[in-house]
Amino acid sequence: MSETHNTSLNTLGDCVEYAEQAFIEAKLYFGHGSLNAFDEAVYLVLHTLQLPLDELDGVWERRVSPAERDQISGMINRRVSERIPAAYLTHEAWLGPHRFYVDERVIVPRSFIAELLRDELAPWVDDAATMTRVLDLCTGSACLAIVAALTFPNATVDAVDLSDDALEVAKINITDYALAGRITVMHSDLFSSLAGRKYNLILTNPPYVTAASMRALPDEYRREPAMALASGEDGLDHVRTILRDAPAHLSEYGLLVMEVGFNRDAVEAAFPQLALTWLETSAGDGVVFLITREELQR
Repeated sequence: MSETHNTSLNTLGDCVEYAEQAFIEAKLYFGHGSLNAFDEAVYLVLHTLQLPLDELDGVWERRVSPAERDQISGMINRRVSERIPAAYLTHEAWLGPHRFYVDERVIVPRSFIAELLRDELAPWVDDAATMTRVLDLCTGSACLAIVAALTFPNATVDAVDLSDDALEVAKINITDYALAGRITVMHSDLFSSLAGRKYNLILTNPPYVTAASMRALPDEYRREPAMALASGEDGLDHVRTILRDAPAHLSEYGLLVMEVGFNRDAVEAAFPQLALTWLETSAGDGVVFLITREELQR
């Protein structure tokens, strides 16, 4: 933003419109909380001014001070010039009503499993009170571990990741939600450090990006830890290991819920013998599957 542009931005609406146009002209890539330039502009302006994120209409004509205008300008400039995901600029990401601290040590939370937890995984879970042991494998920021703990009040949750950096972020979020007494952070390469542990429910949003897709990632996604995205040539290295080892860590009627991006065709081709149930999310029915321990053992 030039000084000329700065002085012409007198209202919050002016700032949003300018940011939207700047994002469009810069051909930014979205998907870390916002899906388009307008939504991202609204979010960054409201967040910078510490205003509620759901009250745009009432503040559109709000005057901005010179200091506020400079703050907004700085945020927009960084988003455009450095192509940093908005979540890393604000150090927050949302899954539904739940806010999480994030930085470059973790991928930005965006799991569709969170949607399914809002309905307590019905009808697959008859009674939320019976869920007493839950594993969040590849936990990252611990977002799913936290949502699971809030969904299943009788559950203790293991939040597991290979990245020590990610686990430090997970601890911040677990503390913020006052769930340290129910969520245990553990360092493990998938199940390698979980010998003898069994769960009613295993949730996992593992790396699933193919080698070709990794090479084509836009700049915004390259800001995220590669180890949280890449999973071999076909994107299924982690999926294979999890499906192989999960039965040993599921209780008798345990469930595995896994997110695989938009890799349904590849997963079904690789595992034609498995009776996978694909769950409906806002992204369709090709992103998250569920399978029981009994079906896995077959």
